[in-house]
Amino acid sequence: MARGLEESGSSSEEEEEEDAGDGLQDHPCIRWTGGGCRRIPIFVFHADAILTNDSYLRLIGERYHLSYKIVRTDSRLVRSILTAHGFHEVHPNSSDYNLMWTGSHLKPYLLRSLTDIQKVNHFPRSYELTRKDRLYKNVSRMQLSHGFKTFHILPQTFILPAEYQEFCSTYSKDRGPWIVKPVASSRGRGVYLINNPNQIVLEDNILVSRYISNPLLIDDFKFDVRLYVLVTSYDPLVIYLYEEGLARFATVRYDQASKNIKNQFMHLTNYSVNKKSGDYVSCDDPEVEDYGNKWSMSAMLRYLKQEGRDTAALMASVEDLIIKTVVSAELAIATACKTFLSHRGSCFELYGFDVLIDDTLKPWLLEVNLSPSLACDAPLDLKIKASMLSDMFTLPFSFFCEQQASRILELYECLLRPPSREKEVLHLKFKTSYPYNCGISPFLSFGALD
Repeated sequence: MARGLEESGSSSEEEEEEDAGDGLQDHPCIRWTGGGCRRIPIFVFHADAILTNDSYLRLIGERYHLSYKIVRTDSRLVRSILTAHGFHEVHPNSSDYNLMWTGSHLKPYLLRSLTDIQKVNHFPRSYELTRKDRLYKNVSRMQLSHGFKTFHILPQTFILPAEYQEFCSTYSKDRGPWIVKPVASSRGRGVYLINNPNQIVLEDNILVSRYISNPLLIDDFKFDVRLYVLVTSYDPLVIYLYEEGLARFATVRYDQASKNIKNQFMHLTNYSVNKKSGDYVSCDDPEVEDYGNKWSMSAMLRYLKQEGRDTAALMASVEDLIIKTVVSAELAIATACKTFLSHRGSCFELYGFDVLIDDTLKPWLLEVNLSPSLACDAPLDLKIKASMLSDMFTLPFSFFCEQQASRILELYECLLRPPSREKEVLHLKFKTSYPYNCGISPFLSFGALD
């Protein structure tokens, strides 16, 4: 298991010549940042490595004995990317690893045992974002503290059975359709629409939310957007938004008529639901991003821009939604990190944000996914997800000493964060740009501080 890479000004000329002779200085998987007497190496991952099977790209990982393990999940894409960069897979029970990729949260004793060179892909208590009931509670608390309009990012929601009477009272004033969801499910499981409280199957911990009946349509089809959000730290809070995502379409043209309320292929946009439809259309060409029931987010934005829509304002609103969502759970997760982690940099997390856009271009948060699907059922999936993961891994796998890492994080935070917490909610913006083209732009990397 690697302890780390670093270049110090105290190195002898012979050592520097040896490193140069080994090709470390110019290796495509190493980017040097910093200056003066100490330079810091950043491990750079390349998406095309899974296709080229280039032994040279495996050199750094193999030389420094980097390793990973995959626990309680089966992510072929993660395994392919890490292996293509020279990482060795160890047994799920092994404690000799640099990265643990797991499908669930770690127990507290495992979190406390992480060393300064080990990382895991979940923060403690990140269910504060990914459980629908906890997300609702956290956003509601921020609405009380900072104003309803400021945090109006979720449709009106009730938790049943606890808030059943409040829901019935609201329903008596507005009988529009509502959508019922289990609090801890994904992929559209257990989701259905109602137009009468009597249609609800009362169980523990279900959510009833006002159905957004005016969704933005493309060719008369409803769609939502899957965005990939990476958090590398909750104290200080550091958020990255990947600049590409997926627009996922329903398979039946949208019609508000109440007779269609049970048609999941019309009202639900989940891929896991619509792929079962006989009308689902897949695309086998990765270069075609605006065909079938799954588009790239860039293709969707280009289409809207051609229709005269203000896509820059839309994406600014989406960024604002993401920031406010994460901030709503920041305190709980940051507190858990201080309680259970011995090293601040032990965790990172990739969230899948599902966002619905209405016909006024207002984005609504549908849910935050704990472990967003990395399955590649179409070439477009592989194109987007492989690039996204490669850029994502470049951030956590900056193999330098912890003290220097902290200095860089603090410097980045000074650039990113406003002077006060109150202003953060209103003014914090991502250091990313949206080119609205086919190019896959990376997360902002520490190399930007060169």
